Amino acid sequence: MPDSRSRAATRRRLLQGAAGAVAGMAMPVWPQAGAAGASTSWPAWQEFHRRFVGDGGRVTSDAQGQTYSEAQAYALFFALVAGDRERFERLLRWTEDNLCAGDLTARLPAWLWGKREGDSWGVIDDNAASDADLWIAYALAEAGRLWVDRRYRALSSVLAARIVREETADLPGLGLTLLPAPRGFAQGKGRWRLNPSYTPLQLLRRLADTTEQPAWQALQTSALRVMTESAPQGFSPDWTVYEAGADKGAQAFRVDAEGKEKGQGAYNAIRVYLWAGTLHPRAAGRRELLQALAPMARFVRERGYPPESIDIVTGQASGPAPSGFSAALLPFLQASDDAETLRTQQLRLQARPPRPEAYYEQCLALFGQGWMDGAYRFDAEGRLVVRWKAKS
Repeated sequence: MPDSRSRAATRRRLLQGAAGAVAGMAMPVWPQAGAAGASTSWPAWQEFHRRFVGDGGRVTSDAQGQTYSEAQAYALFFALVAGDRERFERLLRWTEDNLCAGDLTARLPAWLWGKREGDSWGVIDDNAASDADLWIAYALAEAGRLWVDRRYRALSSVLAARIVREETADLPGLGLTLLPAPRGFAQGKGRWRLNPSYTPLQLLRRLADTTEQPAWQALQTSALRVMTESAPQGFSPDWTVYEAGADKGAQAFRVDAEGKEKGQGAYNAIRVYLWAGTLHPRAAGRRELLQALAPMARFVRERGYPPESIDIVTGQASGPAPSGFSAALLPFLQASDDAETLRTQQLRLQARPPRPEAYYEQCLALFGQGWMDGAYRFDAEGRLVVRWKAKS
């Protein structure tokens, strides 16, 4: 039988031939700025790639040498922001060959790959992570538009349909909602474990347009509720539990008392503020989200730093978070019109930059500082606006 790489190559050739039907109307021919890996418009991406991405397109994201689908997804987005098409393609090919058994159209990416028992390397857990899948589908859709490549658009369409089919559920009182994975987050008795940081509104908005599936509009509605209603004191949790069938008027979101975070907002939750801050000023839901999360801006203004973790009910916090958290909060503070606190966090970053070897801090810095530097923006409909395209 053919191996996974040959199956993937065959599938890519088939997609190239079939993509016209998926893409619909003919696209205009745009200049191919940044098409072959130069990435001169974003030096920070070059340094990130040097540290964390191998020549074959695999992102090493922890000390054990493991790779998470989220890491591949973020790197695809960063490569697109940089206009680095050659590396984008390598990242995509490694993801398909290794996390999808050679076929991105046939299965969701496995969330964890690394060294297994017996010293072999491969998939450790084949469950998917919906946030990674969402970012991959979005990056493919926007790569197809910006680089005028119908194959990318076709892959995005297929992946987006699979996300809706396998990673969502119609929750009573909440509607169609993105689950963290296909398996393991329905707790029974009308309870589901959710992650507020998994659903950037701009991505959901854009996929609603590219797929023309009504499901994506419903996912935007539930995502906004998850992010706002799970943060009763304005501090987003890493994880929350949605409980259906609560008495009328009762709070449907509960503290995740059984998870290891136990109602804390930390390394997951920091992304909620980041996604909110990078929303376009006219984006749907932005005003409600910024208003709901305003206490975090006040906390940082009063303390001079973001907390590494915070109790979402009492507001009791740990000490200062790593510098990457400050980078993640820059767009949020700017969107909150808090120039003084924004400047404080910029000075904190100058005095103590994110640790070069800390993968997650560097991701947060690329997102936050990249947005502040104008490397990318999202428009009101969630389309990606990149500096290299504007210069072409």
